[in-house]
Amino acid sequence: MEVKAANHFNYLTVNEKDVEWGLYVTTCGFQSIPPSTVNPYLSIHPSVYGFNPKRGRVLDEFQLLFIINGTGTFESAHCPSTAIHAGNVILLFPGEWHSYCSNSETGWDEFWVGFDGLNMRNIMRSSFFTLSKPVFKIGIDDEFISYYKAIINYAEQEAVGYQQVASSIVRHMLGLLYFKNQNRMFSDKDVVEKINQARVIIRDNINSHLSPAEVAERLGLGYSWFRKAFKKYAGISPAQFQLQIRLQRAKELLLNTNLSVSEIAYELTFDTPGQFSTFFRQKAGMTPKEFRLTGRN
Repeated sequence: MEVKAANHFNYLTVNEKDVEWGLYVTTCGFQSIPPSTVNPYLSIHPSVYGFNPKRGRVLDEFQLLFIINGTGTFESAHCPSTAIHAGNVILLFPGEWHSYCSNSETGWDEFWVGFDGLNMRNIMRSSFFTLSKPVFKIGIDDEFISYYKAIINYAEQEAVGYQQVASSIVRHMLGLLYFKNQNRMFSDKDVVEKINQARVIIRDNINSHLSPAEVAERLGLGYSWFRKAFKKYAGISPAQFQLQIRLQRAKELLLNTNLSVSEIAYELTFDTPGQFSTFFRQKAGMTPKEFRLTGRN
């Protein structure tokens, strides 16, 4: 017989140091909603968190919900009514109207963590997460569950510095969620394998004049398709990736060898030392000689 996890309801205090950290946790917990019932814990939550699913609510913080059992529905101002299943993560945004509830036939088991802070607001203003796509399918992930349990544990102990470690776990969870979501988008393993092969080829030929178009040709791919697929998967074009690898290699040679700047320039297939110095200064913010002196002192 499966033993249900105990319900946990935690609402946390935040001090000036927590705010200065840039990310802090406001609430965390776990609740199991039985089938054929309205949420029996609504009266337990502070009024700012409680809501009637028919009316919905607006929060002044982010929340990350993880449904690990049961089914339900979710909708928000920017997301139409969406069926929710076990293994779904829901990201709530501050100032965004939303509503969700479990199905009466199944109920559901839900972990949650609320958080806010200047660093998080800056991250959320970027394109990593969007109001129109707040639901993620990651499956029943034991690692993700363990992070919720760790946050709950730190919150209930309330030891000095617990906000900093709990909020850092939240940040890691968001990074993991983004990683899982991005990789789920690339379900075609053949495409992923081709991109990974391309990265190996570029790294292995950093001392040659091999162009991105020639990399595509080696892989039997059209360059236009290859460039688009590479950029979508890696976040940068093949040419930009090649430049980054070349910059990394230049830094290694400057710090770990006694090769002259001219010798490094020719080893990395730059036409002239001046071209190499200009490239390095644009990318690193200093000349190769300045970088070598700074790194060795």
